[in-house]
Amino acid sequence: MKVIVITGASSGFGALTARALAKAGHTVYAGMRDTTGRNARQVEEAKKFAKDSKVDLRTIEFDVASQASVDAAIQMIVGENKRLDVVIHNAGHMVFGPAEAFTPEQLAELYDVNVLSTQRVNRAALPQLRKQKKGLVIWVSSSSSAGGTPPYLAPYFAAKAGMDALAVVYARELTRWGIETSIIVPGAFTGGTNHFAHAGTPADKARAAEYEAGPYAGFADQVLKGFTSIVPPDADVSAVADAIVKVVDAPFGKRPFRVHIDPTQDGAEVVNMVSDRVRAELLRRIGLGDLLVPRALSSSN
Repeated sequence: MKVIVITGASSGFGALTARALAKAGHTVYAGMRDTTGRNARQVEEAKKFAKDSKVDLRTIEFDVASQASVDAAIQMIVGENKRLDVVIHNAGHMVFGPAEAFTPEQLAELYDVNVLSTQRVNRAALPQLRKQKKGLVIWVSSSSSAGGTPPYLAPYFAAKAGMDALAVVYARELTRWGIETSIIVPGAFTGGTNHFAHAGTPADKARAAEYEAGPYAGFADQVLKGFTSIVPPDADVSAVADAIVKVVDAPFGKRPFRVHIDPTQDGAEVVNMVSDRVRAELLRRIGLGDLLVPRALSSSN
């Protein structure tokens, strides 16, 4: 049994993963913001699931945009369990529309949610994992960081690419501490998550209208229709949660660096295979090949 915290667990991948991990026998803290307000219903649903399934699923106030909130949550988890085994970076937000119509402030906010949030969580949680000399950090990336990328999702794609790049380098800085890293790479799922339904829109409505009135009239519908057309009818978003459970339950030293769950086959798996191999080869060339394998510092890994 492992003590796990997952961010952005009010819905979508996060909620599904929290439940799947709890059913697998782990103590899971489903992090979400505004647990007494907008997400109060999700808190009650999680409590009901835990009771009905007889599993250890707990919700916790966890606003990834606030270092104070993140620090308090991690301190509470460690205080209750005297350890923290797995950190799952899942919180994220999508926007949809012509890139030019988004303000710089909107891009900064998106980068904050998708990238800076992981830094806040790491700064709060990694001291405990390093103290234990063991642990696992899982990053829920996106196939958009390496695969085919249709227009109108540029700010989101850029943010996820930044998160993925951060994850790759963090992995190498944690192996000597006995901490493993796995990057989960979901493809486009048009059903089963709230990504598209809750996607943000451009703040500059006038600029967006210029696109809609010009040669890109009806383009948003084209993109969504195109996405839907390449997602197999049997694509199940729970496959992402299942993949994360397998990573968590795998033995130390055997966990995959990347796992792709991409029903659309957008090419990310091929690109990442090459880029990860090139990065690994450079580390070997400069005498840092040991960073590719987590160092076993604890017998209880």
